[in-house]
Amino acid sequence: MTQLNPIAFELQNLQLRLDGVALFPEISIQLTAGELLVVMGPSGCGKSSLLAAIAGSSPSEFELRGNIRLQGKQLNALAMERREVAIVYQDDLLFPHLDVAGNLLFALPRGDSLQRLDSVQRALASAGLAGFEKRDVATLSGGQRARVSLLRSLLARPKLLLLDEPFSRLDEALRQDFRQFVFAQIDIMNIPALMVSHDRRDCPNSQFYSLQDAQMQMLNGANI
Repeated sequence: MTQLNPIAFELQNLQLRLDGVALFPEISIQLTAGELLVVMGPSGCGKSSLLAAIAGSSPSEFELRGNIRLQGKQLNALAMERREVAIVYQDDLLFPHLDVAGNLLFALPRGDSLQRLDSVQRALASAGLAGFEKRDVATLSGGQRARVSLLRSLLARPKLLLLDEPFSRLDEALRQDFRQFVFAQIDIMNIPALMVSHDRRDCPNSQFYSLQDAQMQMLNGANI
């Protein structure tokens, strides 16, 4: 993680506890704008719980220690809707009673209807889904649903993107295609991103963060 650019997102000595027991060791992470870090670890080590804590959606029985900072602002005490953090899950969670445009419009603030529709159309075009505004989401392929789900999160203009195993429901061909699309969108939006994954192929470079060891590691197994 380079220090040449200003820090956009930071975890300082962060730890999550349940009934007094730590889910993982204290972790400290710094990300710059446009940087993606993959967090890995065995099932049950607290990866998804970490993302929930950052997003502000942890159940009340969890105790959070340490600091979460986004563009210099501490998030710990902020309500989820004020954090400007978007999270994409392995399930797309599209609203079945809304068409594609309706799902995307849900992410946009109220305002001029033509401008909102234009934002939706431009987003769909960027994802290779031009003309899909009126499509029933039930008719979309897995890859198309994944793209619409990501677009909905990005249309809210978040300052941080969290991804909870977003590729795990896709077959190998779709996985590779959507992986590259996600990486490109993070670069275009120029926002920091934290992704949980079990698959080392999801790492955009040769390193990842091991949650159970609380340290950066190389894909070849070496510590950093």
